[in-house]
Amino acid sequence: MLQFAPYSTTIVYIMSNAAITIRTDVNSKKAIADFAASLGMSTSAFATVVLLQAVREQRIVLTPGLEPTPYLEKIMRKTNADYKGGRNITTINSEAELEDLFKTL
Repeated sequence: MLQFAPYSTTIVYIMSNAAITIRTDVNSKKAIADFAASLGMSTSAFATVVLLQAVREQRIVLTPGLEPTPYLEKIMRKTNADYKGGRNITTINSEAELEDLFKTL
């Protein structure tokens, strides 16, 4: 890659190329390529950026989806109904009341 700086100074970056092969299914490959393209990057550039960040930070950040499961949605609906109906609600006004509550469990 050749880059020109002001005042006719020439800076030359020499990059070596090494190949990394990643096996994935066709749908994932297309999804990754489409996402990289939406960022204005090639799949290769995207993979390089992600991998170098992992090496630099010595960690990988994987964020799970925050969608509740159907079971949790059911519990949330029941809890909201109980709260609106004033059912199954315990109010604690002091640390002593909290300690008493835990003793009864």
